[in-house]
Amino acid sequence: MELNYNHLRYFRAVALEGNLTRAAAHLNLSQSALSVQIRALEDRLGHALFDRIGRRLELTEAGRIALDHAETIFKTGDELMATLRQTGRARSAIRVGALATLSRNFQLAFLRPLLNRSDVEIVLRSASMAELLRGLEGLALDVVLTNEPVPRDAATPFLTQRIAGQPVSLIGTPERRRAGDTLAILLAREPLILPTAESGLRAAFDSLASQYDTVPQIAAEVDDIAMMRLLAREGAGLALLPPIAVTDELAAGTLVEHARLEGVIESFYAVTLTRRFPNPLVAELLRG
Repeated sequence: MELNYNHLRYFRAVALEGNLTRAAAHLNLSQSALSVQIRALEDRLGHALFDRIGRRLELTEAGRIALDHAETIFKTGDELMATLRQTGRARSAIRVGALATLSRNFQLAFLRPLLNRSDVEIVLRSASMAELLRGLEGLALDVVLTNEPVPRDAATPFLTQRIAGQPVSLIGTPERRRAGDTLAILLAREPLILPTAESGLRAAFDSLASQYDTVPQIAAEVDDIAMMRLLAREGAGLALLPPIAVTDELAAGTLVEHARLEGVIESFYAVTLTRRFPNPLVAELLRG
């Protein structure tokens, strides 16, 4: 027997509300009519979808499986409508999410192939990683830029592609530079502005620093590249940064590279979602 699309819509509303009365009001149905629709779906699937816990309806194991499939079906339907509305003209919008702490210069370099194109509109959003992945999964974003890879498993069908790697240096004001400085001397003498301990870049730095017989003096731990750049400009210490993040300051001479950290690389990733109707502009950027 064929599955009824409306039955899935009613089931999804009850699953999200956890309450038959609220779901019925949201759907503009009577509670009894909605109850009949849910029972009809359960009969077709051959499994109970809800357990009643007090006043709340909790999903059974079968219900959780059904909700996962229902979400996929509705997202696919939304994507189909959005795609087919483009009929007769080139798809011109690309929605890019970027980790709020990611280098703006890197974002600009990534988007450069599409800049100044009259047939393309770029929508760029910055947020936390959790918010970006929700946007990607909900089809509100086409691609997410980050400096940390995203794990993939059966429950999170994200595709992570490494798109660039940048060298990392200790960067600070010219006044901190002295003749004969080596990395060992800098680690022993200079206060450091470092990423927070959770970042992959910090882990790589800690591994390198452990090879020297010194305990680095940490002036600040910061999870935002823009703030690290500002602290370095204020002379608070040497910042652990990829030079691409301070291109303008290096060109102007307000900041200089004091030491390149050999073997320490900041990697950048593009995260996408497997889609039946992918945005072709994403492929252009990933090829670029």
